[in-house]
Amino acid sequence: MTEILSPITGSVWKIITQTGAQVNEGDTVVILESMKMEIKVKAPHNGKVTEIKVKESDSILEDDIIAIIE
Repeated sequence: MTEILSPITGSVWKIITQTGAQVNEGDTVVILESMKMEIKVKAPHNGKVTEIKVKESDSILEDDIIAIIE
């Protein structure tokens, strides 16, 4: 199990993948927005998304858990 953490403080602009989806290393999981910049959060390895812990427009802090991949 791998927790994907937010690299920045900002808001969740768009969720790209869904719970249960297979992702490959480097696939974008969510896009965050901070200071009018879009930051793509990518899967650290191949696996299955078991949980997405945020919703679009949520405010998040750096190191908050965004999703979990197995």
